[in-house]
Amino acid sequence: MTDHTAALDELRAQLGDRLVTTQAELDLHARNETYYPFSPPDAVAYPETTEEVAAILKTCNAHRCPVVAYGAASSLEGQHLATAGGISLDMARMNRVLTVNAEDLNVVVQPGITRKTLNEELRATGLFFPVDPGADASIGGMAATRASGTTAFRYGTMRENVLALEAVMADGTIIRTGSKARKSSTGYDLTHLLVGSEGTLGILTEVTLRLQGVPEAISAATCRFASVEDAVNCVILTVQSGLPVARIEMLDEMMVKGFNIYSKAGLPEAPHLFLEFHGSPAWVAEQMASFGEIAADFGAEGFQTATKTEDRNALWDMRHKAHYASTSFFPGKKLMTTDVCVPISKLAEAVTRSQAESRRLGLTCTIVSHAGDGNYHCGLSVDPGDADEMDRGREFSHTLAELALELGGTVSGEHGIGLGKMKYMDAEHGAALTYMRAIKAAFDPHDILNPGKMLPPPSA
Repeated sequence: MTDHTAALDELRAQLGDRLVTTQAELDLHARNETYYPFSPPDAVAYPETTEEVAAILKTCNAHRCPVVAYGAASSLEGQHLATAGGISLDMARMNRVLTVNAEDLNVVVQPGITRKTLNEELRATGLFFPVDPGADASIGGMAATRASGTTAFRYGTMRENVLALEAVMADGTIIRTGSKARKSSTGYDLTHLLVGSEGTLGILTEVTLRLQGVPEAISAATCRFASVEDAVNCVILTVQSGLPVARIEMLDEMMVKGFNIYSKAGLPEAPHLFLEFHGSPAWVAEQMASFGEIAADFGAEGFQTATKTEDRNALWDMRHKAHYASTSFFPGKKLMTTDVCVPISKLAEAVTRSQAESRRLGLTCTIVSHAGDGNYHCGLSVDPGDADEMDRGREFSHTLAELALELGGTVSGEHGIGLGKMKYMDAEHGAALTYMRAIKAAFDPHDILNPGKMLPPPSA
């Protein structure tokens, strides 16, 4: 690994004790939620202003020192790991709400604020930020990975909810993209080029987000089905009927079993749908009744509703802990997670073929799906020390990616590319990958921004 001593010396002069090289701090920033190898940086930098980020990048660019942005470290494809050493740029101290524009339904925040903290600070305004990936992720990380989650069917992903950005480029230049206006027809759309770029094109230092009014009434519901096909076909008809469901999640029987182990849920171990409806009391009641009629056509049983805030929160808290519930089958094993997204008409076929493949390979696999938009997640329990099991896990992940592309989908609807999905970029994008590499070279000619992620080398 390259020696970055000169860069560290200059950064220490700039940041003082906010450039940290203790082993405990390096170890903290070397970890991830899944099975990727421990990857410590050479140092952790804690900037407090955009100007400090610019100075850090200018120094690192001059010394060819890698810089990897670090938020809540909840990404599942290793995007935050400093695999080439260098600086882990921890944005935790840039965590303020800068401006709430209630009349225009937007807010300007620093990247280190987490989504839960943001919504707590918005509570008195009657507004909320709707994108909910489950983890209490940082807003900067959510924008950088184009996060979505359980509410995407109703409110969209980060792509639809980011209006403008302030970013620092690889050479330390500060730029602003987009505006607080709801639309624009000027120039290249750099905002949405940076959203989803996983820290490979620039470091986000301010994010302007769309907000929504808190619904007058919210109600959740659960029901179960005899098969995944019935559950997914119920979702398809719900979508085709135009019901504006806020959340519609499908859990296969293994995921339900994981909830029973981890959260003591006591649910029948059959495929389930978890739903939520937003609107006026009358509108929510009408939506629920319409959904109930559709679900009955597919043999739904055990239809239960939750209108109290504490009951709804308990339901979604359990759902958001799917990652940990998936690890409960074999404590001590790691989770190999992967997600794909297919056209909703292909979702039942994709999920059932994925289940069959996991059984063929002798793997314990949970499946949970943002069923309204065709995105589903598979969690495999694997032992990194068991080469055969790891090989079977990689074979499953490879087959899943090929399946998604065969059915007209994408190799990742939500987790992103990071380290794990680079090998499929050519299969999905073909000649367009050449232009992606050209963009990277133009924005970051010395490849200091999150190197080794997103784009495979041309020879791969």
